[in-house]
Amino acid sequence: LKFQAGLVMVLWRNQGFILLLLLLLLLLLFCDRLPSFLSPGQWGQCVGDVCGSDGVQTRSVWCVHLEGWTTHHSHCPRTDKPLGRRPCFKVCDWHQDLFEWEVSNWSSCVLVPFFSNELKLRTPECITAQHGVQRRQVHCVRALNRTAVTSRICEFFSQRPAVEQACLVPCPHDCVLSHFTPWSSCSKTCGAGLQHRTRHVLATPMYGGASCPGLTETRTCSNPVSCPPAGGEYQYTLRVGAWSDCRLPPDKDAPSSGRTTVDFSSSAAENNSVTQHVSYHMSWELEVGYQTRQVRCTRSDGKNAMMSLCVKDDPPLTYQACVMSKDCHVSDWSAWSPCSKTCQSTDLSPGYSLRSRIMTQIPVGGGRRCPALEEKEACNIIGDLLPNCPRWGWRTTDWDECHILPLLSQQERRSANFSTLCGVGIQTRRTYCVQVPDDSTARVRREFSRPVSSRHCAALEPPLAVQRCSVPCQNQCLLTPWSSWSGCRHDNCEEPQGRKGFRQRRREVLWEVKGSAEPCPHLVESVPCEDPACFLWQVQEGGGCVLSGQTCGPGSVVQNVREEVSADHCEGDPPPTQLLCEVPCEEDCVIGSWSSWSSCSHSCSTKTSEGRQSRTRSVLAVPGQGGKACPAAPALEEWKVCNDHPCVVYHWEASVWGPCIQDTSMYFNGTGGLGGAPPCAVGVQIRKVSCVKTNVGPVINKRCPDSSRPETIRPCFLPCQKDCVVTPFSEWTSCPSTCVPGTVPTQSRYKVIIQRPANGGQECPDTVYEERECESLPLCPVFSWTTHKWHGCTLVPESIRRGLNGPGEPCGTGLETRGVSCVGEGGEPANMTECSRWAGPSPPQFRECQVTCKDDCTLSPWSQFSQCTGCGTSRSRTRTLTGKSRSKKKEQCLKEEQFPLEESQACPCEEYLSQPCGNWSACLLPAHSLSDSVQGWMNPREVKECGQGLRYRAVACVDLRGHLVEPSLCTDTGYAVETCHVPCPLDCKLSDWSAWSACSASCDSGLKIRSRWLREKAFNGGRPCPKLDLKNQVYQAVPCYSKCSQFEWRPDPWSICTINAVDDLLVCGEGVQSRKIRCVRVDTSGQTVTVDDGLCDQEEAPPRAQVCVLACPKDCVVSSWGTWSRCSLCDQGTLRNRSRNVLRPPASQNPACPDLVQSESCIFNSTCFTYHYQVSEWSSCHLGENAVCGEGLQLRLLNCIRSDGRMVERWKCEQFGLTDTWTLSRPCAVDCPVSCLLSDWSPWAECSRTCGSRAQSLRTRRILQEAHEEGRPCPSQLTQTKPCPIKPCYMWLLTDWSRCVVEGAECGEGLRRRNLSCVVHWGDWPESPPHRVEDELCGDRKKQQIQQEMEQPCFVPCPGDCHLTDWSLWSSCQLTCLEGRSFETTGRQARSRAVIVQVMENQASCPHQVFETRPCKEGKCHSYHWRAGGWSNNQRVVWCQRSDGVNVTGGCFLQKKPTTLRHCHPPCTKPFSHCTPSGVCGCEKGYTEVMTTHGFLDYCTRTPGLDNNKKADVKTNSGRLRPGPAQNQDLFSEWSLPPVGPDGRVKLWVYAVTAFGFVVILFVITLSYLLWYV
Repeated sequence: LKFQAGLVMVLWRNQGFILLLLLLLLLLLFCDRLPSFLSPGQWGQCVGDVCGSDGVQTRSVWCVHLEGWTTHHSHCPRTDKPLGRRPCFKVCDWHQDLFEWEVSNWSSCVLVPFFSNELKLRTPECITAQHGVQRRQVHCVRALNRTAVTSRICEFFSQRPAVEQACLVPCPHDCVLSHFTPWSSCSKTCGAGLQHRTRHVLATPMYGGASCPGLTETRTCSNPVSCPPAGGEYQYTLRVGAWSDCRLPPDKDAPSSGRTTVDFSSSAAENNSVTQHVSYHMSWELEVGYQTRQVRCTRSDGKNAMMSLCVKDDPPLTYQACVMSKDCHVSDWSAWSPCSKTCQSTDLSPGYSLRSRIMTQIPVGGGRRCPALEEKEACNIIGDLLPNCPRWGWRTTDWDECHILPLLSQQERRSANFSTLCGVGIQTRRTYCVQVPDDSTARVRREFSRPVSSRHCAALEPPLAVQRCSVPCQNQCLLTPWSSWSGCRHDNCEEPQGRKGFRQRRREVLWEVKGSAEPCPHLVESVPCEDPACFLWQVQEGGGCVLSGQTCGPGSVVQNVREEVSADHCEGDPPPTQLLCEVPCEEDCVIGSWSSWSSCSHSCSTKTSEGRQSRTRSVLAVPGQGGKACPAAPALEEWKVCNDHPCVVYHWEASVWGPCIQDTSMYFNGTGGLGGAPPCAVGVQIRKVSCVKTNVGPVINKRCPDSSRPETIRPCFLPCQKDCVVTPFSEWTSCPSTCVPGTVPTQSRYKVIIQRPANGGQECPDTVYEERECESLPLCPVFSWTTHKWHGCTLVPESIRRGLNGPGEPCGTGLETRGVSCVGEGGEPANMTECSRWAGPSPPQFRECQVTCKDDCTLSPWSQFSQCTGCGTSRSRTRTLTGKSRSKKKEQCLKEEQFPLEESQACPCEEYLSQPCGNWSACLLPAHSLSDSVQGWMNPREVKECGQGLRYRAVACVDLRGHLVEPSLCTDTGYAVETCHVPCPLDCKLSDWSAWSACSASCDSGLKIRSRWLREKAFNGGRPCPKLDLKNQVYQAVPCYSKCSQFEWRPDPWSICTINAVDDLLVCGEGVQSRKIRCVRVDTSGQTVTVDDGLCDQEEAPPRAQVCVLACPKDCVVSSWGTWSRCSLCDQGTLRNRSRNVLRPPASQNPACPDLVQSESCIFNSTCFTYHYQVSEWSSCHLGENAVCGEGLQLRLLNCIRSDGRMVERWKCEQFGLTDTWTLSRPCAVDCPVSCLLSDWSPWAECSRTCGSRAQSLRTRRILQEAHEEGRPCPSQLTQTKPCPIKPCYMWLLTDWSRCVVEGAECGEGLRRRNLSCVVHWGDWPESPPHRVEDELCGDRKKQQIQQEMEQPCFVPCPGDCHLTDWSLWSSCQLTCLEGRSFETTGRQARSRAVIVQVMENQASCPHQVFETRPCKEGKCHSYHWRAGGWSNNQRVVWCQRSDGVNVTGGCFLQKKPTTLRHCHPPCTKPFSHCTPSGVCGCEKGYTEVMTTHGFLDYCTRTPGLDNNKKADVKTNSGRLRPGPAQNQDLFSEWSLPPVGPDGRVKLWVYAVTAFGFVVILFVITLSYLLWYV
């Protein structure tokens, strides 16, 4: 209870704070539960891989809180989430040329409603800008004629533009003007006058800004010279008005009689309507009318005066003859052309149709201009009902033959035998484009469509045109060494016959070239022998000699006869199971066992020699008395015949397989050939097999065993008969659609050979390329203009002249006209439109004429032109005054400028100069003609990149005036041509292969190496060198084999044991025996040749002498030691043993027999060895002898290595049971050095320009095969340019507008004219100045003039007139910007006309100043700032300056304008004092302020140290005691934000910081209180 009461008290005491906390919690909960909504962004651009309807548009979607900030997506309902991805139509570049969105300009920005639906007016208070909205109209229209279509079409292409957007209504922008120009000169040279100065508008007022003030300022001026009294008060000027429209005289307004005129009037038709006309004009006639103008004399105050005050001589004309205007007439619209889109494409692109009309009447006399003569509109927009557009695809011919020559370097080509080249090569084929038919088309038609232009397939990736191939090599086999000769065996052990057999040796094929036509060499060699045996008895001795009860004497030895097969297979009786033997008695002679048979002395037997081998045995104990004596010396040696087979080796030799011939008994059910050929049959190949005696020649077949005879017949597939297959002829190339004068154009077509004939197939047609002249070529129609006779000179009618106070006599300037008609080639009348199209410019139909008045100056006719003396000269003609014109009273007739009496003109010249222009082209090699490139396959060659060629340089043809003319006037081709040479690429050159090195291993297998080294590096794009080592060498390794016993010691038998006996004592005991050893070389046939002892290993030399023992009678006799047993482990704790037998036991009283078993430790690498296999390094990839690259074989050899590193025979490893699991051969490949292969050069393209000196033609080629390995790299030049002939560029040049010219008066209405002239330039105009030439070179001058505005009315003010100036130049493009950022994308330019007042009395009649604006692009944001000059006497100049440095009037805020005057209170009257910008008095530079206690300036004293001559004394009371604010100011002077201002007052931000700090402290105290008590 106490706790609850205390809690209530605490709550009661702190209820104010608790309520505040509850209020804060409720506010947070309310803010958290405010609803959120999903806001999508704008759809992005349509993206996709290809243009069409498979595009995708994306946009971002945010979850937005009601207050406007972005929150997590989980706060928004997922079901209401807008789509973020949708399909769209990706626009192709050319779609925009057909349809587009037409948007109107944005309406003015209107303020959005705030609390009501009414639009509020902008408030006068504006800081930056206010939010508004603006709208516009959006329509989908055709780009051609701007007609509206459904919006669905444009929505395919792009998103509908926004029709409403937010905008800002900027603050009012006042009118901005430039500064005034300097004052003009005084309007009068005497007396009082006026001066003016003007300025122009830079920016017009916007958004309610202040309007533009006056652009002109006027002030009076006076001259020190007074005007003479006789001069009068006013100035008089002749003023003329504008000419009236041309009209017919009154008597011609009625229907005319006499000459018939044709009414050409017609109503103007809209572009989309068709006007029906009955007939066309057969001639053009003109009518002559008149026009008048007002002429008056005006006074300087603007009032009219008598004409006599202005005119002293003849008055100006008030009338003149003119040609009645005729509007342009056009023919009816032609029918719409067929739609360019005739099929349904996948990208929904529409087509277009055209229609046109021609001009039937040229506008004359200012008549209405011609409307558009051509229209274009879209058609088949969707095209759902149209058939599908044809599809195109690449097709290829068959591969051509395989060629190896392109793989050879220059060095290899010079030494290679081209007929024997084999291995990997390259082959090419041709690609061509065809129309891919529908699936319903027949198969043959579908596969062999007619070729079309390759531009249809330009967007598709062409198939490969180059691939690798293989040419079989001849008789390229890698064989193993020959095996040893086998025993004499029957040829067929299953059916043995006769007593003749064969001994054979074999070898195997390690690697054979695939597809080789020739077989490998023979693999079996045989030698005839006698007494062959396929099976032999195998006997194994059972033990020692067994006696029957006695200790010596005869006994028997048991031997085991093994039968692994049936005993019937072995010939003769089986060997006996017991053999007789004898154990010597104690007094008998003891003979040792036979040694092994020596090697055979000959490998074979001849008539003069035979092979022999021997074995020996020695006396071990001499006989005693009564004992059996030793045999004689010859009995201790045995000889036998060996290798008794004759030295003749036979083998089967097979010829090359013959061609495959048909075997009618078998057929191969394969696929048929092209065009339904019968299936290919199975045939047979036959070859000849004969028995050959080695190094002799063929012998009878009985000499060779039938079991190893190769096959003589084998099945084969007959090559299928292939007919030549060609495509149909392509379409004829198009002929010109319009008539072409001059040479007759040609058209061509071609076939593509897809398959060459083979194996007796049908040959290709003789013609695969045809060319002919174009047939049915439209002839250019011949029409010509015919002019009628000139009519009489027509003057202004007399009634008109008299009514206008003109002269009474009919004379003066008039016009004469003539009719023009059109005739055909035969003189028949033709439509005028035909001559307008084909006859060139029409002749003039009117000209001025003169009817001489009685007081006019008369001249004689012009004489004939004088003769020309040569090129560059001129000719002249003259005339003279006649009649009264020669009188001295006719002074005006003597004015040369009005009445010239001589004129000259340049003489025609036909001499021309050739000027080389530009640089020489690259050296161009000749290209192949089109007919050569369509003859089926391309020749497999490297494109010629060097040799003799031509280079071209354009030649400009100019006349003597330096004007460019047609190049045919100087040269036939327009070129300067000279021969040139393109240096050939030089391949890398290596030396020849060196001799093979010795085998790396002296025993068994190893490698031998040969090398070649660099002689010349590649140059100018030649084939690069192979990978070289640091010595610039390349190596090749092949396996080699050295027989381990190639050099070995051969010992002779031991001599008899020699014992030195004394007297006649019995010779027994220890003695010495010796033998000879010799070093021999063993060849592959087993023959030995004695060589120098140094070739054999001296460490392994057997002993030449040894101690021997001849046992005495009754002593124990033992045999020689047997072989050592094998060590199980090479460890000193392990022993190996050898043993010997007792041949004669000792007598009882004699010593016992020696040890019969001997043991020794197994010492590693001394008495015990281990063996292991070791393989050699892989050899280089072995190819065929004439192969360059491709598949080959790598070999390595297996060696048996003893643990001490010595290489031994392989059988030693086999003896120790080591298994051979090594792979000794593997396939390999030598990368082919494929050089770059290029296509032929394309035909030269059209010139880049039609005229001028900068036109070039281009040809290209593409890479068919990139360079590989050491192949010749591709050249960098895949495009070549050639200058085009320099043709003159003719163009119509329109001059600038002339100044305003008033005819016959000083002021008033006049005309501003510009001229049209034909000029020639060099194609780089305006860099090269154009030159005036004859109009005929540019075309019809009249047609060109009617398309331009050649005259403009203008006005020349009279003295005293108040008038407008000419338009000022357009101001720079300026954008409306807010805070330095662009407010809009389109800017504005302004220009203006100021009012000039010449007489103050005429101010009432002055026009108003005008200005106008126009939109512009690439505008800039301008800001305006006040600028101020330096103070002078408390005054300064202040002006407004634009951000680009232009001084302006307006634009700057008046509220921010700096003051131009400054005031201090009280006034600064102290010496050396002045009023500072802060409004307080300060001292001038060099003086220090001394202030009073109230903070005011007391006086100024000189700053110490500034004057070196005087030392200032400032140690005064006033100087030491400065007021407090000044001290505070010094205290805070080092702060970055000083709290005290220059006036000594505390700044406002100090109070704000203090208040904020107080609130923070109060909040901390309150929070601490709550946490402590609650």
